[in-house]
Parts: sequence; structure tokens; C-alpha cells
Amino acid sequence: MFKELSNMASMLRQAQQMGGKMQEISARLKSKRVTGSAGGGMVVVEANGHGEVLKVKIDPTLSGDLEMIEDLVPAAMNQVAAKAKELHIEMMQSVASDLQLPGLDEAISKLTDGGPIPF
Repeated sequence: MFKELSNMASMLRQAQQMGGKMQEISARLKSKRVTGSAGGGMVVVEANGHGEVLKVKIDPTLSGDLEMIEDLVPAAMNQVAAKAKELHIEMMQSVASDLQLPGLDEAISKLTDGGPIPF
């Protein structure tokens, strides 16, 4: 019985550590920058590690080609979103390797579709 209580206390400590590390990761992701581009750099999107778009640059030579802009902007945004997700997963995996919480590895595996981070 005492061993079970000790295990429970250890799990609670790890959960508290995880909470602190999650806040740290969130702050770090907010300060990180990722970019996605399309059309050979004619459209560039910058986002933070949370995937929040911060800046969109469109090459002025595209100003008259609305159809091209409509194609390139979503492509660049999808690329930057994927990069932000990769960054987030990478940081989560670094936390998971430090903690021994049951089910944590499985949860992170679901985020990566069961495989490693695609680089």
C-alpha cells in the first residue's frame, strides 16, 4: 500500500513538473519563428511556433495576378502551419524524454501520426 502511495506521489510530482515545462514550451514557441513560402519565394508567410501568422509578404510582381496570389497564399500558409506543428512536436518530445508519465509517449505519437517527425 505504501509503495502505491509513493508511486502516486511521484506521478503527481512529475505532473507538476510537466505543467511547468508546458508553460515554458508555450513561451518558447511564442518567440520562435517559422516561415513557409510558395512560388519560389513570391509569397512568404511568417508565423510563431504556435502557428499564429505574423507576417505575409507578396512579391509586387504578382499584384495584377489575383488567381496566382489565391493559389500561392494557401500553399505558403499550409507550409508554415506544418513547420509550426513540427516545432511544437519536437519540443514536446524533448519534455517527454525527461518525464516518465504513463501514456505520454503514446499521446505524442498520435500527434505525429504514429511516426517520427518528418524533416
